[in-house]
Amino acid sequence: MRIVTRPDFDGVVCAVLLQAAEFIDAPTCWIEPSVIQKGTAPIRTGDILANLPYDPRCSIWFDHHVSNRILTPFQGAWRIAPSAAGVIHDHYRDRFTTDFSPLVRQADKIDAADLTREEVLFPERHPFLLLSMTISSRRKDAAYWDHLVTLLGRRPDEAPIDDPRAAARCRQVLEDNETYRRFLLAHTELRGHVAITDLRSHENIPEGNRFLCYALFPQCAVQVRIRRDPSDRGRISLSIGHSIFNRTCNVNVGLMLSAFGGGGHRGAGGCSLDAARADANLERILAILMENKSNEP
Repeated sequence: MRIVTRPDFDGVVCAVLLQAAEFIDAPTCWIEPSVIQKGTAPIRTGDILANLPYDPRCSIWFDHHVSNRILTPFQGAWRIAPSAAGVIHDHYRDRFTTDFSPLVRQADKIDAADLTREEVLFPERHPFLLLSMTISSRRKDAAYWDHLVTLLGRRPDEAPIDDPRAAARCRQVLEDNETYRRFLLAHTELRGHVAITDLRSHENIPEGNRFLCYALFPQCAVQVRIRRDPSDRGRISLSIGHSIFNRTCNVNVGLMLSAFGGGGHRGAGGCSLDAARADANLERILAILMENKSNEP
């Protein structure tokens, strides 16, 4: 059997649990949800799909996203939950000989963004949160993700931030967060409760904590992040998200962006706009967010 999951903290914990519960005889396959959605994922019989949309070729499936719910019968488990790891933990509870509950609680907290402003501003004080920030699909490094699965499988109650490879990543994350903080402060404009971060004039945009804007601008209820599409110079990419602290945005982001060729969840989503018409569409989107009326049926 083979584990197929996504490279984020929840996916790593899913792999830890599945390796303890099932007979896994192949390396973990790390992929993004978009690969499943495009129908190009290398899914095969015997695969255990976790924290990803369903693919009928897999043998077992676990997930927790409401948008991925299916009505056809399948083997595995799906329910709305803070993390896919929690769904797996409940499903295999009687098989575990190790207490994975402390690790699953961390996956629940981090994947649900159940964070305080202090945790976002100072992740170095919170080992599991800091470790989670070292896992990024932008840095293709299956060997590192596999390494974390091994470490967390051995000691699920302790974030291995003293491990040399993990420690180096943690240092880099903290440096990147500081650079990203300066970018946010320099390029974010507040329009009432809407924070607009316009990075179109920059080629090399630093990575950083995606919740940092909400901590730096606590009065904002939603952030609009604008940048040039790195794969298509003629398009602009928008990422929009509700604040995890000021929860007063009434707009369903995914539903709103579906009218602009994008989509997502209620609290976060994205779309790609033609650069020639981006400003006009952006103003329409900002007007909806500023009005802050529910757009749900």
